[in-house]
Amino acid sequence: MDFKDDHVSKEHREVHLSAAESVDPVSVSPIQLSSPKSPPKSPGSSNAQVKGSSLSPKNNRQSHSPKDGSPKKGGSGGKGTWGGLLETETDDMNVLDLKDPNYSSAEEIDDPNEKIKNTALEEYKKKATIIVEEYFATDDVVATMSELREIGKPEYSYYFVKKLVSMSMDRHDKEKEMAAILLSALYADIIHPSQVYKGFTKLVESADDLIVDIPDTVDILALFIARAVVDDILPPAFLKKQIANLPNDSKGAEVLKKAEKSYLTAPLHAEIIERRWGGSKNTTVDDVKARINNFLKEYVVSGDKKEAFRCIKELKVPFFHHEIVKRALIMAMEKRQAETPLLDLLKEAAEEGFINTSQMSKGFSRLIETVDDLSLDIPNARGILQQLIAKAASEGWLSVSSLKSLTTEDEKNTIQENVARSFKMKTQSIIQEYFLSGDIFEVNNCLEQENNKNCGELNAIFVKKLITLAMDRKNREKEMASVLLSSLCFPPDDVVSGFVMLIESADDTALDNPVVVEDLAMFLARSVVDEVLAPQQLEDVGTQCISQDSIGSKVLLMAKSLLKARLAGERILRCWGGGGSSRPGWEIEDVKDMIGKLLEEYESGGDIKEACRCMKELGMPFFHHEVVKKAMVKTIEKKNERLWGLLKECFESGLITMNQMVKGFGRVEEALDDLALDVPDAKNQFGFYVEKAKNEGWLDSSFCYNNAIENGTS
Repeated sequence: MDFKDDHVSKEHREVHLSAAESVDPVSVSPIQLSSPKSPPKSPGSSNAQVKGSSLSPKNNRQSHSPKDGSPKKGGSGGKGTWGGLLETETDDMNVLDLKDPNYSSAEEIDDPNEKIKNTALEEYKKKATIIVEEYFATDDVVATMSELREIGKPEYSYYFVKKLVSMSMDRHDKEKEMAAILLSALYADIIHPSQVYKGFTKLVESADDLIVDIPDTVDILALFIARAVVDDILPPAFLKKQIANLPNDSKGAEVLKKAEKSYLTAPLHAEIIERRWGGSKNTTVDDVKARINNFLKEYVVSGDKKEAFRCIKELKVPFFHHEIVKRALIMAMEKRQAETPLLDLLKEAAEEGFINTSQMSKGFSRLIETVDDLSLDIPNARGILQQLIAKAASEGWLSVSSLKSLTTEDEKNTIQENVARSFKMKTQSIIQEYFLSGDIFEVNNCLEQENNKNCGELNAIFVKKLITLAMDRKNREKEMASVLLSSLCFPPDDVVSGFVMLIESADDTALDNPVVVEDLAMFLARSVVDEVLAPQQLEDVGTQCISQDSIGSKVLLMAKSLLKARLAGERILRCWGGGGSSRPGWEIEDVKDMIGKLLEEYESGGDIKEACRCMKELGMPFFHHEVVKKAMVKTIEKKNERLWGLLKECFESGLITMNQMVKGFGRVEEALDDLALDVPDAKNQFGFYVEKAKNEGWLDSSFCYNNAIENGTS
C-alpha cells in the first residue's frame, strides 16, 4: 500500500513506522536482503527510524490490527529474495524454482504420494527402534516377530535389518548374538530375503559413518556378514557383488575383504563364527544330529508338521539343515511306510522356507555320495534314491541340475567289488568304535581278521576311510586317527595310495568340509613327522596330480610348506593337541632325547613304576616304538637284559601295544647293519630276541627275520 503525503497525515505515518518497528525480532530473520526492485531509501531514512524508535513515548503503541504483525514468509523476504539463511530447513520450505537453470522435474517432492511415503518410513523407523530396544531387553523372539507382523510395511524391512545390526554393534556380545539369532528367525518368514540383502547392503555402504561412533566397525560388521552367510540368510555372492560397487579405499570394501579372508575361508569357520559371540556354547555337532534324529522319529509317529517345524527352528543351525534332509531320506529308504510323510515334510519345509534350496540340494548330494555304502544295509538303495529324486523334482521342490550324477563308475581297484564293499562297511564300524574306546590293539585284531592277507588295496581303503571320518569330527578324533595310522605299520605305498584316493574324492568331501585342502595337507605332513611316510614319498602323491591347479597339487604344496616352517615338527605333532595334553609340544629330537634319558635312569637302578609313569606323561603312545627301538639297541650293545624287563612290564600293562612292538623291532632290524659295526654279533643277538619276543607274545608269528649271518660272517 502506498502512503502519499497528500492522503496520509503525519500522525498516521508515525503510527505505521511504530508498528513496523515493534515486531518481535525473534520472528524476523536476522539477515534480510532487499529486493533489487525496491526503491532506494532516501538519505534521511535512517534518521527517521531512530526518531520512530520505541524509546519515544509517543510512538510506544500497540497495533489494533487482527494480524500478528510478523512479516510474511517468516521474515524470509518476498519475491526475489533468498529467504532466511539461518532458519532450519523443513519439508514445507523446499520449494523448487521452475525458472532455476538447474531445475529438474525429478526433484519435485510436492507429490502427495511421495510425502505420504516419507511419512510412513519415518513412522516405521521410530517403531523399529522401539521394537529393537524391547527385544534386547526381553530376548523374546516370538513377541518381536508378532510386533513386526503388526506394523506391516514389508517394503521397509531392510531398515529393520540395518537398525538391528547397527544398534547391536555398539553393545555387548550378548546383543550381537541375539541380533544374529533374530535375523535367522525372521528370514523368509517375516522379512523377505531381498530385504535382508538390501539391509546388509545399506550397512556396508554406511560403514564409513558407523566407524565414527564404533571404532571396531570393520571387524564387527565383517563378522555379522560372515555369520549371515553361515546362517544361509545371505548368499556368498553378496561379497563379490558389493565389493565391485564400492571404492577400494572405503571402509565397506575393507569390511567385505575381512569377512572373506579372516572368517569365511578360515578352517572350521562355521563353528568358529557360530560361537564367536557365545552362541551354541553347549551344543556339539553330535548333539544336533541326535536331536534331528529324535524329532524325525517323533514326526513319523505323530505326523505333526507344526511340531517338526518348531523343532527345526529351535535348532538354530540353518547352515546344517542338509543333515535334516539327509537323515529324513535315509529314514524314508529304511522304512518305506514312512516315505510319504517324510517327503511331505521336506516338501512343505522347502515351500515355507524352513529349509532353503541350497541346503535341500546339499542334503540330497550327501546321500548320493554315500549310496554305495548305504546299499550294504538297504537293498537297491540306488534305485530307491533315484525314485525319491524324481518325485521331488516333479513336485518342484528340488533342482536336479544342482545334484551329482548317480551313474556308476568303473572300479579302479583290482579286488572284487563285493569284497571292497563289505570291507568298507566293517571298516566304518571299526573306526567308529575306535573313536569311542581308543583301543588300538582291538583295531589291529579286527583288521587282521578282515584283511588277513594284508592286501594293499584294502589297506588304502582303510586309510581313506579313517581320515575321511576324522575330518568330519573334532580335533580329538583327528589326533586319534594320526596316532592309529602311525601304529598300524602299513607299508608306505599303501598309505600313499590311501592319500591319493582321498585327494581324488576331495571335491566331494569339500561339500561338507570347505577346508579339506588344509586338513589333508596337515594329515600328510603329520604322517611324515610320525615317520609313517618318508619325505621323498610326498612326491609319489604329487605324481598322481598332473594338473598344477588340482586339489592334489594344492595339498602337496601346503604339506611341504608346513614341513619347511620353523619348529615344524613340534607344531605339526601338536596340531590337534597331541596326546590330549595342553602343555607345549616338543620337537621329535627332544622326545627321542627324553626317551633316552628315561631308559638310562631306569637302567642305572631306577624304579620300573616310575619309568612307566614317565612314559605315560610323554602323552605319545603312537611314538612308543622309539622306546622299543632304543631299549633293544641298548640291550644288544651292553648285553644287559634289565631293559628287557621294562619292555615286558610295559607290554603286559598295555602301555606298549603289539603294533608299537612290531614297529620298534622292525626299526631295529633296519639299523642292524650300522649296529653291527660296533657290535659284531648284533644280528645274532637280534635273532635271539625276536624268537624270545614271539614266545612272550609281543610279536606275531608273521614277524619274520632272516638271519643270514648265523655262520659268523660278521
